[in-house]
Amino acid sequence: MIDRAKSVPLTRQCQMLDLSRSSVYYRPVPNPEEDLALMRRIDEIHLRFPFMGSRKIRDMLQREGYGVNRKKVQRLMRLMDIHALYPKKRRTSLPEKGHKIYPYLLRNLPVVRPNQVWAADITYIPMARAVLYLVAIMDWYSRKVLSWRLSNTLDPAFCVDALEEALYRYGAPEIFNTDQGAQFTSTAFTDTLKDVRACIVVPVMFVLHQIAYATGFLFRLTNNQQT
Repeated sequence: MIDRAKSVPLTRQCQMLDLSRSSVYYRPVPNPEEDLALMRRIDEIHLRFPFMGSRKIRDMLQREGYGVNRKKVQRLMRLMDIHALYPKKRRTSLPEKGHKIYPYLLRNLPVVRPNQVWAADITYIPMARAVLYLVAIMDWYSRKVLSWRLSNTLDPAFCVDALEEALYRYGAPEIFNTDQGAQFTSTAFTDTLKDVRACIVVPVMFVLHQIAYATGFLFRLTNNQQT
Protein backbone atom coordinates (compact mmCIF):
# COMPACT_ATOMS: atom_id res chain seq x y z
CA MET A 1 0.00 0.00 0.00
CA ILE A 2 1.41 3.43 0.94
CA ASP A 3 5.20 3.44 1.35
CA ARG A 4 6.55 6.64 2.86
CA ALA A 5 10.15 5.60 2.08
CA LYS A 6 9.61 5.52 -1.70
CA SER A 7 10.66 8.41 -3.95
CA VAL A 8 7.15 8.57 -5.38
CA PRO A 9 5.32 11.44 -3.65
CA LEU A 10 2.51 10.46 -1.25
CA THR A 11 0.08 12.50 -3.32
CA ARG A 12 0.87 10.40 -6.41
CA GLN A 13 0.63 7.16 -4.42
CA CYS A 14 -2.82 8.20 -3.18
CA GLN A 15 -3.95 8.93 -6.73
CA MET A 16 -2.71 5.54 -7.94
CA LEU A 17 -4.47 3.71 -5.12
CA ASP A 18 -7.58 5.92 -5.23
CA LEU A 19 -7.15 6.88 -1.58
CA SER A 20 -8.00 10.09 0.23
CA ARG A 21 -4.87 12.06 1.14
CA SER A 22 -6.37 13.01 4.51
CA SER A 23 -6.62 9.35 5.51
CA VAL A 24 -2.92 8.90 4.75
CA TYR A 25 -1.67 11.96 6.59
CA TYR A 26 -3.84 11.33 9.65
CA ARG A 27 -2.02 9.64 12.51
CA PRO A 28 -4.41 8.28 15.18
CA VAL A 29 -3.73 9.59 18.66
CA PRO A 30 -3.78 6.86 21.32
CA ASN A 31 -5.98 7.32 24.36
CA PRO A 32 -4.10 8.77 27.33
CA GLU A 33 -3.27 6.35 30.15
CA GLU A 34 -5.66 8.28 32.39
CA ASP A 35 -8.55 7.63 30.00
CA LEU A 36 -7.63 3.96 29.68
CA ALA A 37 -7.74 3.55 33.46
CA LEU A 38 -11.06 5.40 33.57
CA MET A 39 -12.47 3.18 30.82
CA ARG A 40 -11.45 0.07 32.74
CA ARG A 41 -13.26 1.37 35.83
CA ILE A 42 -16.38 2.31 33.83
CA ASP A 43 -16.39 -1.19 32.36
CA GLU A 44 -16.15 -2.72 35.86
CA ILE A 45 -19.05 -0.56 37.09
CA HIS A 46 -21.15 -1.44 34.04
CA LEU A 47 -20.56 -5.17 34.51
CA ARG A 48 -21.66 -4.94 38.14
CA PHE A 49 -24.50 -2.44 37.66
CA PRO A 50 -25.64 -2.73 34.00
CA PHE A 51 -28.73 -0.58 34.70
CA MET A 52 -26.64 2.49 35.62
CA GLY A 53 -26.48 5.30 33.08
CA SER A 54 -23.85 7.99 32.61
CA ARG A 55 -25.17 10.16 35.46
CA LYS A 56 -24.96 7.44 38.09
CA ILE A 57 -21.61 6.20 36.82
CA ARG A 58 -20.31 9.77 36.97
CA ASP A 59 -21.57 10.09 40.56
CA MET A 60 -19.88 6.83 41.57
CA LEU A 61 -16.62 7.84 39.92
CA GLN A 62 -16.67 11.23 41.65
CA ARG A 63 -17.23 9.54 45.02
CA GLU A 64 -14.17 7.40 44.27
CA GLY A 65 -12.08 10.53 43.66
CA TYR A 66 -12.11 10.74 39.85
CA GLY A 67 -12.34 14.30 38.55
CA VAL A 68 -14.72 13.55 35.72
CA ASN A 69 -17.87 15.13 34.33
CA ARG A 70 -20.84 13.49 32.65
CA LYS A 71 -19.80 14.48 29.11
CA LYS A 72 -16.52 12.62 29.47
CA VAL A 73 -18.28 9.55 30.88
CA GLN A 74 -20.72 9.63 27.96
CA ARG A 75 -17.86 9.95 25.44
CA LEU A 76 -15.96 7.00 26.91
CA MET A 77 -19.14 4.90 27.13
CA ARG A 78 -19.82 5.59 23.44
CA LEU A 79 -16.22 4.68 22.63
CA MET A 80 -16.66 1.35 24.44
CA ASP A 81 -20.20 0.88 23.04
CA ILE A 82 -21.62 0.63 26.58
CA HIS A 83 -25.28 1.44 27.21
CA ALA A 84 -27.43 1.25 30.32
CA LEU A 85 -29.81 -1.70 30.23
CA TYR A 86 -33.33 -0.54 31.06
CA PRO A 87 -36.41 -2.74 31.10
CA LYS A 88 -38.90 -1.67 28.45
CA LYS A 89 -42.00 -0.01 29.80
CA ARG A 90 -44.75 -2.56 29.91
CA ARG A 91 -48.44 -1.89 30.21
CA THR A 92 -49.96 -4.46 32.53
CA SER A 93 -53.49 -3.02 32.57
CA LEU A 94 -54.61 -3.24 28.96
CA PRO A 95 -58.39 -3.55 28.60
CA GLU A 96 -59.79 -6.36 26.46
CA LYS A 97 -62.22 -5.36 23.74
CA GLY A 98 -65.70 -6.62 24.57
CA HIS A 99 -65.10 -7.13 28.30
CA LYS A 100 -67.76 -5.63 30.54
CA ILE A 101 -66.94 -2.36 32.35
CA TYR A 102 -68.42 -2.29 35.86
CA PRO A 103 -69.66 0.87 37.63
CA TYR A 104 -67.47 2.60 40.20
CA LEU A 105 -69.20 2.35 43.59
CA LEU A 106 -66.46 3.50 45.97
CA ARG A 107 -66.82 7.26 45.64
CA ASN A 108 -67.22 8.76 49.13
CA LEU A 109 -67.65 5.27 50.61
CA PRO A 110 -66.00 4.92 54.06
CA VAL A 111 -63.99 1.70 54.36
CA VAL A 112 -64.37 0.72 58.01
CA ARG A 113 -63.84 -3.06 58.30
CA PRO A 114 -61.84 -5.98 56.88
CA ASN A 115 -63.30 -7.78 53.87
CA GLN A 116 -65.35 -4.73 52.95
CA VAL A 117 -63.14 -3.82 49.97
CA TRP A 118 -60.35 -5.77 48.33
CA ALA A 119 -58.07 -4.50 45.56
CA ALA A 120 -55.72 -6.09 43.04
CA ASP A 121 -52.92 -4.85 40.86
CA ILE A 122 -50.18 -6.24 38.60
CA THR A 123 -46.61 -5.09 38.18
CA TYR A 124 -43.53 -6.55 36.51
CA ILE A 125 -40.15 -7.51 37.96
CA PRO A 126 -37.17 -7.31 35.56
CA MET A 127 -34.93 -10.39 35.70
CA ALA A 128 -31.56 -11.07 34.07
CA ARG A 129 -33.02 -12.46 30.83
CA ALA A 130 -36.77 -12.02 31.13
CA VAL A 131 -39.61 -10.37 33.03
CA LEU A 132 -41.87 -11.86 35.70
CA TYR A 133 -45.34 -10.49 36.40
CA LEU A 134 -46.57 -10.18 39.99
CA VAL A 135 -50.20 -9.89 41.05
CA ALA A 136 -51.22 -9.03 44.60
CA ILE A 137 -54.64 -9.16 46.28
CA MET A 138 -54.97 -6.74 49.22
CA ASP A 139 -57.52 -5.72 51.80
CA TRP A 140 -58.12 -1.96 51.77
CA TYR A 141 -58.95 -1.61 55.44
CA SER A 142 -56.09 -3.62 56.96
CA ARG A 143 -53.67 -3.08 54.05
CA LYS A 144 -52.83 -6.76 54.34
CA VAL A 145 -51.52 -8.68 51.34
CA LEU A 146 -53.97 -11.56 51.18
CA SER A 147 -52.27 -13.49 48.36
CA TRP A 148 -49.91 -13.10 45.45
CA ARG A 149 -48.68 -14.99 42.41
CA LEU A 150 -45.80 -14.77 39.90
CA SER A 151 -46.08 -15.57 36.21
CA ASN A 152 -43.96 -15.20 33.08
CA THR A 153 -47.07 -14.30 31.04
CA LEU A 154 -50.10 -12.04 31.51
CA ASP A 155 -52.54 -14.91 31.15
CA PRO A 156 -55.49 -14.46 33.57
CA ALA A 157 -54.84 -17.86 35.19
CA PHE A 158 -52.27 -16.63 37.72
CA CYS A 159 -54.63 -13.81 38.80
CA VAL A 160 -57.45 -16.31 39.27
CA ASP A 161 -55.12 -18.54 41.34
CA ALA A 162 -54.25 -15.62 43.62
CA LEU A 163 -57.93 -14.67 43.98
CA GLU A 164 -58.99 -18.24 44.81
CA GLU A 165 -56.30 -18.50 47.49
CA ALA A 166 -57.40 -15.22 49.07
CA LEU A 167 -61.06 -16.33 49.04
CA TYR A 168 -60.14 -19.70 50.57
CA ARG A 169 -58.07 -18.16 53.37
CA TYR A 170 -60.06 -15.02 54.22
CA GLY A 171 -63.60 -15.44 52.90
CA ALA A 172 -65.29 -13.18 50.37
CA PRO A 173 -65.13 -9.38 50.13
CA GLU A 174 -68.21 -7.24 49.75
CA ILE A 175 -66.55 -5.18 46.98
CA PHE A 176 -63.61 -6.01 44.72
CA ASN A 177 -61.82 -3.08 43.07
CA THR A 178 -59.40 -3.40 40.13
CA ASP A 179 -58.39 -1.52 37.00
CA GLN A 180 -59.51 -2.37 33.45
CA GLY A 181 -56.77 -4.94 32.88
CA ALA A 182 -57.93 -7.85 30.73
CA GLN A 183 -56.86 -10.28 33.47
CA PHE A 184 -59.34 -8.77 35.95
CA THR A 185 -62.23 -8.34 33.49
CA SER A 186 -61.84 -11.86 32.06
CA THR A 187 -64.74 -14.27 32.46
CA ALA A 188 -62.66 -16.62 34.62
CA PHE A 189 -61.83 -13.84 37.11
CA THR A 190 -65.24 -12.16 37.25
CA ASP A 191 -67.12 -15.48 37.47
CA THR A 192 -65.02 -16.41 40.50
CA LEU A 193 -66.15 -13.18 42.20
CA LYS A 194 -69.77 -13.61 41.12
CA ASP A 195 -69.78 -17.11 42.65
CA VAL A 196 -69.12 -15.55 46.08
CA ARG A 197 -71.51 -12.64 45.40
CA ALA A 198 -68.80 -9.98 45.53
CA CYS A 199 -69.64 -6.63 43.96
CA ILE A 200 -67.13 -5.93 41.17
CA VAL A 201 -65.80 -2.41 40.67
CA VAL A 202 -63.80 -1.56 37.54
CA PRO A 203 -63.41 2.20 36.95
CA VAL A 204 -63.69 3.47 33.38
CA MET A 205 -60.43 5.38 33.90
CA PHE A 206 -57.73 4.01 36.18
CA VAL A 207 -56.75 6.48 38.93
CA LEU A 208 -53.71 5.63 41.03
CA HIS A 209 -55.20 6.45 44.43
CA GLN A 210 -58.14 4.14 43.81
CA ILE A 211 -55.92 1.12 44.36
CA ALA A 212 -53.12 2.93 46.17
CA TYR A 213 -52.53 0.24 48.76
CA ALA A 214 -51.89 -2.49 46.21
CA THR A 215 -49.90 -0.20 43.94
CA GLY A 216 -47.80 1.09 46.85
CA PHE A 217 -46.97 -2.44 47.97
CA LEU A 218 -45.93 -3.49 44.48
CA PHE A 219 -43.85 -0.33 43.98
CA ARG A 220 -41.96 -0.91 47.25
CA LEU A 221 -41.43 -4.58 46.47
CA THR A 222 -40.05 -4.01 42.95
CA ASN A 223 -37.93 -1.07 44.13
CA ASN A 224 -36.34 -3.21 46.84
CA GLN A 225 -35.74 -5.99 44.32
CA GLN A 226 -33.82 -3.68 42.02
CA THR A 227 -31.65 -1.96 44.63
